[in-house]
Amino acid sequence: MRNDMTPEEYLQRVLTTQVSNNCPMRRTLEILSGKWRTHVIYELCKRESCRFGQLKKAVPRITNTMLSSTLKDLEALGILRREQFNEIPPHVEYSLTEKGRALLPVFTELAKWGEQYIDAEEGDSLHPSK
Repeated sequence: MRNDMTPEEYLQRVLTTQVSNNCPMRRTLEILSGKWRTHVIYELCKRESCRFGQLKKAVPRITNTMLSSTLKDLEALGILRREQFNEIPPHVEYSLTEKGRALLPVFTELAKWGEQYIDAEEGDSLHPSK
């Protein structure tokens, strides 16, 4: 796909091309799917590196098990790297890979969309359990 493709050109391509398992959009959505992956990637975009506990605080409703699973998935997908420090006390830090950092423009566009279409009051209704 061309980098300079307009949304209209992309839509026309999607409408006229048979979708396959190799579709870049389908593969991208699969990588970003899951309840917590985008939250974790977003938090890692904001920092050079982050420890498990910092991520847990940044995404408060996630369980330890789900955070651990999400981190493993994102590492396997090449989105983040896990670096273990064998010091006293030992610790692990997570950071985005180049592939993960390349998602920053996607998050920028999502933020623009949110600023244009979701106002602060409407945002409260996104989480009715609060």
